[in-house]
Amino acid sequence: MKKSRLRLIAPIAVVTALALTGCSTSNLGGSSPDDPAGDSGPIKIGAVLDVTGAGASLGVPEQNTLNMLAKQLKADGGIDGRDVELTVLDNQSTEDGAAKATSKLIESEKVDIIIGASRTGPSLAMRPLAEAAKIPMISVAANVAIVEGSEWVFKTTQNDVIVIERMLDDAQAKGYTEVALVRDATGFGEGVAEYITELGADRGITLVTTESFEPSATDFTPQMTNVRSSDADAVIIWGINPSAALAQKAFVQLGVNKPVYQSHGIANQSFFDTAGDAANGVIAPMGRLLVADQLADDNAQRDVISQFQADYSAAYGEQPNAFAGHAFDAWHIAVNAIEAVGTDASDLREELETAQWTGVSGVFQMTAENHSGLTASALILAEAQDGRWNLLEG
Repeated sequence: MKKSRLRLIAPIAVVTALALTGCSTSNLGGSSPDDPAGDSGPIKIGAVLDVTGAGASLGVPEQNTLNMLAKQLKADGGIDGRDVELTVLDNQSTEDGAAKATSKLIESEKVDIIIGASRTGPSLAMRPLAEAAKIPMISVAANVAIVEGSEWVFKTTQNDVIVIERMLDDAQAKGYTEVALVRDATGFGEGVAEYITELGADRGITLVTTESFEPSATDFTPQMTNVRSSDADAVIIWGINPSAALAQKAFVQLGVNKPVYQSHGIANQSFFDTAGDAANGVIAPMGRLLVADQLADDNAQRDVISQFQADYSAAYGEQPNAFAGHAFDAWHIAVNAIEAVGTDASDLREELETAQWTGVSGVFQMTAENHSGLTASALILAEAQDGRWNLLEG
């Protein structure tokens, strides 16, 4: 099912992205023999992030993280004596903006590697441009369609499929047999209902109703009224903040009164700031960053997470969220690959396919067949209570 869905998404994304930018594949190109930077000038890392708009709660901490790490790398002398220049462009949380920004990074900035985007839709708009230009790209978004079947595109956020598996395993253990879905109507929510249906069948769980909402939505009355009247034993809300948090408030205010799961798209403080007490009891699969103080001393990720939290807090006066962690991992995987093989695009791509990295989002083992590099072991289950996440399963 996944491959057949990608075969539909990818061609549409190619046509859409190229149409939006006015580009054809013939005028896209990154490093080339006549590139004046060659292999001795500055190394150029470009990033396309949702700094403003609906995805800003993801893009701002990601931008902060990349700026912090670029500053640290500069202080350490760059890579093999070469300066590293970071260019971050804001896609304004749109597919159009992401495609245009990617085109600019490739054609004008002539970057060696691209990080981004923050969300699935913009990342899917970037993918065909990176593939056509043969420039390595590391997305920090979730949907597996971003990397499935890709040659030049990688990602650091845990795949939506393993998040759903973790939810359904818990639902099965608790004896739930019917679930309802309320999902983001953008690319982040695309395919979620199909995955629940397919993976649920293996666990004796049926998806009984699906509702959707736009990321800009503020009124969730129709969706929650329908979910309330359904036969579902539990509800899955799938989105990012602020809409996912507003949906959670409506879920409680309208008395749905069923167990509720949310996705890893809410793994930041803004969920608690917006949802308030309505967040209590929510169960969500996520990486280990937000429960780092509850991890065992011998956990492989504990030290890298603790150092990242200390550095980010010192730089910005606040704790990083999970999305900052995805950018942290993308930066280090990119820099490690450049340190190993330089900036030749083909060499970089091949190196990324063998990347191993113990990071904030999990323990990565990239392969030619797996450009995400994470398994379900990258996720824990946490329960929200009184403005913090409590570890349920590590």
